[in-house]
Amino acid sequence: MGSIACKFGGSSVACAERIRQLQKIVQMDERRRYIVVSAPGKRNQKGKKGKKEKKITDLLYLCHGLAKQGLGITEPFTIIRNRYLEIAQELGVHVDIEGLLDQVYQKIKSGASEDFVASRGEYLCARIIADYLEATFIDAAEVIRFRHDGSVDEETYKRLSDRLDDSGLYVIPGFYGTTHEGEIKTFTRGGSDITGSIVARAIHAEIYENWTDVSGFLMADPTIVEDSKPMRKVTYRELRELAYMGAKVFHEEAISPVYQAKIPINILNSHCPENRGTMISHQRDTTAHTIVGIAGKPGFSLIYIEKFLMNQEHGFGRRVLEILESHGISYEHSPTGIDSMSVIISDEQLDDKAEIVKNEIQNMLNPDRVEVQHGLALIATVGEGMAYRPGIAARLFTALGEAGVNVRTIDQGSSEINIIVGVEAVDYERAVRAIYEAFC
Repeated sequence: MGSIACKFGGSSVACAERIRQLQKIVQMDERRRYIVVSAPGKRNQKGKKGKKEKKITDLLYLCHGLAKQGLGITEPFTIIRNRYLEIAQELGVHVDIEGLLDQVYQKIKSGASEDFVASRGEYLCARIIADYLEATFIDAAEVIRFRHDGSVDEETYKRLSDRLDDSGLYVIPGFYGTTHEGEIKTFTRGGSDITGSIVARAIHAEIYENWTDVSGFLMADPTIVEDSKPMRKVTYRELRELAYMGAKVFHEEAISPVYQAKIPINILNSHCPENRGTMISHQRDTTAHTIVGIAGKPGFSLIYIEKFLMNQEHGFGRRVLEILESHGISYEHSPTGIDSMSVIISDEQLDDKAEIVKNEIQNMLNPDRVEVQHGLALIATVGEGMAYRPGIAARLFTALGEAGVNVRTIDQGSSEINIIVGVEAVDYERAVRAIYEAFC
């Protein structure tokens, strides 16, 4: 029988009630024996006196910042203390959470590192949940190892497999590990997803379940497309394409460990465990649904260059890109014609260098025409096998035409799983809705 690694996000451990729900979920499937937890998130949008409630991790960062300046941390730490004591009391756990909180308080006052302080949110939460589930607590500091460059050391997987057998129930705090010198080091924010992925790979899990407060991913941005359909199945390749185009999907670093081990990820909602969420895997059946999602974003500019006999001028494109490189600018796409070349760049990258770049291209390459056009949005329509399904491009461009959207650029991905179009930023939302209605 295979095993399941489960990661529960901050919303799933925000209070005693949600931790009881976590217990029910774990007990629903005996394969769920490796539990990774985040620090408690927000219980609601607003706390007392109408103020927005802060996440535990944010409060810990605040405590560290105040202590570093020699200021008092009593007020924010009292909020942290009360949250944990309330959870522990309501769950009736036996772990000395008050004593552990006192230790953390003294560590912060004594100048503990930012990474150590931030990691205590997950540590304390995991101690409570391990006690409540009558599970074995495994401190991530004892098993997760970082190299000097910040990447995860391969010895991590052996350490985990040595500590996690196939008969017990284990709880591991997410978000942190240690350097080879024994110093606590954290992943980037949202790093508990990475810990869960690492644990899944270490135990050769059948599935990595990521429990959050949403029932998987949607096929389009719900702020643009109301009642967007859920994305039930998506491949890793499709997910990467959607994430690249701005879709809020899954922590990028968390994909790598399970991708390499060919372990599927199931994104699930701990508030609605009966919902099957979104399954991420290496392959999916594209018979019923070729298009898996639509994603895009505004904020791009296009450098258009025209020169007669450009195709016969060796190194022309390379020299254009070298000019961009010299200014530290990376580009997104480069559609070309026989006598023309376009380079699409994010406004964030181009910043205030547009005129400088334009003038350098004019002076160094002597084109017949060069101009910078602003106000562009890119939209990707993504699906495995779409290049081999007749009529996909026709439906897409017919939908845009009928919606009155002018297409400025077209790029059929070499990966053969996307079509990216550039449209005027003012047409962006209308274009997304038109494409969605055509395929979904």
